[in-house]
Amino acid sequence: MSSEHEQWHLYLIRASDGSLYTGITIDVERRFLEHQNQHPASGSSKGAKALRGKLPLSLVFQVPAGDRSTASQLEYRIKRLTKRQKEALVRGEFSIDSLATANASDE
Repeated sequence: MSSEHEQWHLYLIRASDGSLYTGITIDVERRFLEHQNQHPASGSSKGAKALRGKLPLSLVFQVPAGDRSTASQLEYRIKRLTKRQKEALVRGEFSIDSLATANASDE
């Protein structure tokens, strides 16, 4: 059972078609395995629909994101970025902190 005070993480997964999927979770390793082990025929798929049929997957970025509320806000901001901006984030060309600061000033 998850609590409000647990450490959440933001992660990006690269699919075989080059697309980047953004998500949040308490346990990145477990969630990544859920995305990889998709079995729609058995009805046991816990992976994101956006990643179905796009195996293999690569976990290319992860960062602690605070509580669930903060992680959700950060996920929203990342999802609004262009593919080029997400790639720059993956390459370490800017930090999550600078992104949060830049977006906060836009609101």
